[in-house]
Amino acid sequence: MESSFAIIAEPNRRAILSLLASSEQSVGEIERQLGMPQTSVSKHLRVLREAGFVEARVEAQRRVYRIRPEPLMEVDAWLAPFRRFWESHIDALERHLDRMAKPPGHGENP
Repeated sequence: MESSFAIIAEPNRRAILSLLASSEQSVGEIERQLGMPQTSVSKHLRVLREAGFVEARVEAQRRVYRIRPEPLMEVDAWLAPFRRFWESHIDALERHLDRMAKPPGHGENP
């Protein structure tokens, strides 16, 4: 079994996961949005399904896929200790943008 990182390292799988993050999608919808052949979409969905990243349900004549959050939570937990490297930069950017949004002389001490 491939690791979660090996699964999401493939760019087409990441693209599929990004689509599924916003809504459930059928194979045909994914195929159209990504401009990929149906066989490629199906192959990547099979890998994602076997790894537990997605699940499918039958709706009429098609399978509809949705994300399963558990494997992504594993990746998120692994990233947790590294967040300190970028959180301070994000906080500084937020403070800078807040200062830029305030008109001069409002809310700042001289």
